[in-house]
Amino acid sequence: MALKKDQHFNTRVIHAGQSPDTWEGSTLPPIFQTASHAHPTAENLSQTFGGKTTDHIYMRLTNPTNRVLEEKLTDLEGGGGAVVMSSGMAAITNACLALLRAGDEFVTGNSLFMSSYVLFANVFKKYNITARFVESTDMAAIESAINDKTRFIWLETIGNPKMDVPDLAAAAEIAHRHALPLMVDNTMATPYLCRPIELGADVVIHSTTKYLSGHGDAAGGVVIDSGNFNWADSGRFPDLKPFVDRKGPLAFLDKVWREHHINFGTTQAPLHSYLTMIGLDTLALRMERHMQNSMAVAKYLQGRKELAWLNYPGLEDSPSYQTAKKQFGNKGYCGLIAFGLGDQATSFRFINNLKMIYHLANLGDCKTLIIHPYSSQYLSFDETTRQKLSIHSDLLRLSVGIEAVEDICNDLGQALDNL
Repeated sequence: MALKKDQHFNTRVIHAGQSPDTWEGSTLPPIFQTASHAHPTAENLSQTFGGKTTDHIYMRLTNPTNRVLEEKLTDLEGGGGAVVMSSGMAAITNACLALLRAGDEFVTGNSLFMSSYVLFANVFKKYNITARFVESTDMAAIESAINDKTRFIWLETIGNPKMDVPDLAAAAEIAHRHALPLMVDNTMATPYLCRPIELGADVVIHSTTKYLSGHGDAAGGVVIDSGNFNWADSGRFPDLKPFVDRKGPLAFLDKVWREHHINFGTTQAPLHSYLTMIGLDTLALRMERHMQNSMAVAKYLQGRKELAWLNYPGLEDSPSYQTAKKQFGNKGYCGLIAFGLGDQATSFRFINNLKMIYHLANLGDCKTLIIHPYSSQYLSFDETTRQKLSIHSDLLRLSVGIEAVEDICNDLGQALDNL
């Protein structure tokens, strides 16, 4: 369904990509659970392999259900095209490797999701690819780390779990001044809160497992290409020439899909695309409640004497408050809250006292979730690296859900009262 450009996000999130007229009147896309697709003639299949049609061939390459999700997410982020994948890490890996070769470097903020950090610092290192880590909010440090080997700048819209917010428009200006693309992981913000392409980002990545799906029932990721970066004239990407010749402004996305996604086998399960689209229908409403609840919970925790520290971008004493306010407008700040109770033992007692809030390794669910990253996701990290990433032994990461905020605060309160 073609949408009018003046339609609001709350409308677009429901109607983008909808084609009831081709789905026999259904308002949800069919789940095309098929490994391959029949073609009427030998000529048709040959033309499809040659890229002259957009017909489907084989599930590892494309799938009709997945394509609907790609169209919806492209619309919501204001991009030129998208490829959905099996997980957020699949999306991150494929997007990065499409631009990197042995000997290359990239500049990245040091406030990163745990698996992103491991991929950048350890896995890529084995292939002679260097990640230059700098403070995510330090624009001067980002620019100073750029050299002739740099291929892109990588940032998270909201650092997980550090809760810092880099100035994406400033980062984009720096990247483009050096003929580099800015790549942004927008998982934590979602296009409801921030659309990085509007701020100058060239590529946007999501783990759709989190807020976009919102119900803890589907894993997935997506790479969204703005179509704005001039790959041909950058001078840093000579191996993109055949992709530029074939797809022009969407050369990067074509390389991600043709060279990495289909050969690494990072296919999104059609059922998971379907479940994600069901979740997207309520994204705007859920995010509105996530934002309201998070602010209320942050203010509640601010008044509890048991806390050693508290970090939430929506509080005026947060180092990222001004940037978050400018970048996110009046829609909210974040669905995560980071706080500490002084030591690991107290953190464990607190978690064990909770009665409603779930203790598990996920975020962005409609349910309120908590985790102690130091002893779980970052358990294998050495102490120096943990401190560099602001993973303190008392850090608790709270993903605020959409339950009645009074019940969330009551559960937190009784857990604190019984320490």
